[in-house]
Amino acid sequence: MLASYAEPGFTAFNKIEIKFGEWMMLAWLKDLNPRERRTMVACFGGWSLDALDVQIFSFVIPSLLTVWGITTAEAGVLATVTLVVSSFGGWMAGALSDRFGRVRILQVTILWYAFFTFLCGFAQDFNQLFVLKALQGFGFGGEWAAGAVLMGEVIRDKYRGRAVGLVQTGWAVGWGAAAIVYTILSANLPEALTWKVMFWIGLAPAALVFWIRRFVEEPAVKPGSVNLGPMHLFAALKPPHLSTTWRVSMMVTGAQGSSYALTTFLPLYLKTVRHLTSVGTGSYLMVLILGAFFGFLSGAYLADAIGRKSTFMTSAIGSLVLMFVYLFAPLSNDLILPVGFLLGYINLMMFSPMGTFMTELYPTAVRGVGQGFCYNVGRGIGAVFPAMVGFLAARFGLPVAIATFTFGGLVLMIIALLLLPETRGRSLASLEHRPAE
Repeated sequence: MLASYAEPGFTAFNKIEIKFGEWMMLAWLKDLNPRERRTMVACFGGWSLDALDVQIFSFVIPSLLTVWGITTAEAGVLATVTLVVSSFGGWMAGALSDRFGRVRILQVTILWYAFFTFLCGFAQDFNQLFVLKALQGFGFGGEWAAGAVLMGEVIRDKYRGRAVGLVQTGWAVGWGAAAIVYTILSANLPEALTWKVMFWIGLAPAALVFWIRRFVEEPAVKPGSVNLGPMHLFAALKPPHLSTTWRVSMMVTGAQGSSYALTTFLPLYLKTVRHLTSVGTGSYLMVLILGAFFGFLSGAYLADAIGRKSTFMTSAIGSLVLMFVYLFAPLSNDLILPVGFLLGYINLMMFSPMGTFMTELYPTAVRGVGQGFCYNVGRGIGAVFPAMVGFLAARFGLPVAIATFTFGGLVLMIIALLLLPETRGRSLASLEHRPAE
C-alpha cells in the first residue's frame, strides 16, 4: 500500500514516486466521463491497428528479398513511398476533419488503410506492391491526423497529456501484434506464403469502424460548422500560424525520420548482422517493443509532470546514446536484449506528447489542418530516411547506414525543440484569441 503524505520523513521524492505509481495504475481513468473513455478506446484501437498494418512490412522485407530477389534499396523505396504518400493523406485528412468532423474522417481513413493493406498480399511483383503501398499510405497518414485532434478536443485539459500519451501506447501494441503474428506464421508456413498472410491480416482494422459509428461522438465544438473552402488546406501555412508550422514540422521530421531509419531495418539487421533465425528475430524485437510500450507510458506521464519539451529532449538525447550502443558496442546476443529494451523505451517516449503538444499550439478552426500538415510533412520528409538507409547500406553496411540517418534526425529534432514554446497547462479555449507563437 502507498504511504501517507503525512508520515514522518516523507520527502518530495516520495510524493513524485507515489504520483507516478498512481499514474501507472491508471487510477485517473476512473475520473474520465463515458464519452472521454469511448473516445480513448476508439483512438487506441485505431492507432494499434494502424501500427499493425504499417509494421507488417518491416517483417516481410527479408521474405521479399528472398522470394522476389529485390534489393535492400528497393525495400527502402517501398517503405518510403507509403510514408511519403501518407504525408499527403494526413494533410488532407486534417483539413477534411475541420470541415466534415473528426469522427467521420477517422472512420474513412481506417477503412482505407485496412483495405489496401489486404490487397498488398495479392501483389505479384515490385511494381504492383509499390502502387498498393502508396495507396495504403493515404489512410495511414489520415488516421493519426483525425484521431489525435479528436482526442485533444474531447479530453479535458487536466488529463489531455496523459490520455493522448496513453493512446500512443497503441503503436507498441500493434507493433507487438505484428511481431507475434510474424513469429507464429514464419514457424508454421513456407516463406513464400508467410508474407502474403501477413498482409491479409491487415484487413482486421475494418471491424473497428462499426464500433466507432455506434459509440463515438464528435467533439462539442464542431469545426464543420465553419464554412471552409478549398484554400483551407493551406491555412497553417499563412500568418499568424506559419512560424509555428515550420518549427513543429522540423521537429516532427527529425523524430519521424530517426525512428523510421532505426526501426524499418531492425528485423533485417538482427537476421543478417546478428544472424538470428526468424523466430529469434521476432523474440528480440518483442523485447524492444515491450520497452517501447513502457516508454510510451512514461512519456505520457512525463509530459504532464515535467512538460512536453523536456520529455522530447530526454527521449532524443537518450536515443542518441543507446542507438550507438545497440548497433556498435561489442554486445553478445544475450546483452543486446536489455539494451534493446532500453532503446525501445527511450526512443518511442518522444511520441507520447506529440499529439497533445500540437493540439495546444493551434486554435480550433485550423487545428486539424495544422496538426495534419505538421505531423505528416514531417512523416513525408522523414520517409526518405529508410530509402537512404537502403542505398547507403549497400556501400557502408547496414549498421553505419542506420546510425547515420538516426543521428541526423535526432539532431534536427533537438534544434527545432530549442525554437518552440512549452505548452503544458495551456487551455484550448485560450488559443482562440492567442497570437500564434
